[in-house]
Amino acid sequence: MNTVGKKMGVFLGGTFAQDPGLTNLVDRAVELAHEVADAGIRTVWFGQAADYDAPQLAALVGRAEPRIGVGTSVVPTYPRHPLLLAAAAKTAQAATTGRFRLGVGLGARTVLEPQFGMPYPPQIKHLREYLIALRPLLDGDDAPFVGQTLTSRPAGPTTVAGAVPQVPVLVAAMGPRALAAAGELAEGTIPFLAGPRTLAEQIVPAITEAAAAAGRPAPQIVAGVPAVVTDDAAAARSRVSTALGFYDSIPSYRRVIASEGLSSAADLLIAGDEDTVTAGLRRYFNAGATEIMVTHADLFDARDRARTWAIARNL
Repeated sequence: MNTVGKKMGVFLGGTFAQDPGLTNLVDRAVELAHEVADAGIRTVWFGQAADYDAPQLAALVGRAEPRIGVGTSVVPTYPRHPLLLAAAAKTAQAATTGRFRLGVGLGARTVLEPQFGMPYPPQIKHLREYLIALRPLLDGDDAPFVGQTLTSRPAGPTTVAGAVPQVPVLVAAMGPRALAAAGELAEGTIPFLAGPRTLAEQIVPAITEAAAAAGRPAPQIVAGVPAVVTDDAAAARSRVSTALGFYDSIPSYRRVIASEGLSSAADLLIAGDEDTVTAGLRRYFNAGATEIMVTHADLFDARDRARTWAIARNL
């Protein structure tokens, strides 16, 4: 497949934020964003965990580095109310002069319920209602929404000056019902740990068909792929295996890993020399990804990061 016009981005997750030598999270994120932009890559994505706030960090970084677009990958929808998330997203869009994309996801019930002490509502019903409520709020529409899993009644105006153009919403959808909702109600999907075969056979057809049936444009498909150019692939696999081990306990991730014919999240790491990583990433474009988000390169030193991001730029 000709990859001209395809996009490459970089994910900065909790790994850089938990570096023992870190003195200021925002300063470090801005430093890495400058590094990414200097390498010729034009998108940086931030994950949401229990430490920093992803939309706020994306806004700060995008403001400080005007050469890049920024996004969240991803903010769990529960229990963050659409009114609050829409306000954060519109603020980020204004701060970055239109360079923000909002990635949302259902999150893992096994993590969210113990963490917040509240039962998770029916997931697909909640996802649909969340997206239906979120879109008008992102557009500055004050109309109320009353559903079975959430209610949204703005108490005042929701327009944010400068929050243009419309904030794109991408959903971390990989199962058929979530993909149907994303195709119908959002601008695309951000699958993570879904390999090329799973993308080509399951994810791309499902969301593309749902978008077409709803009369929407072809969806953005931003594939999150752990990859690093390194001289020591075995050591890289060991390091990334520790970082990715969490996902092996989440049913939705276990399913997509198994559908690729693999046994663990770390099996999806692309590690090795420039040719190896280039070939591995091209498989995702060939499978239908419109964009690749390289993840976990921030686990490695500046030399390996530079080599990895040079590959991304060339692609």
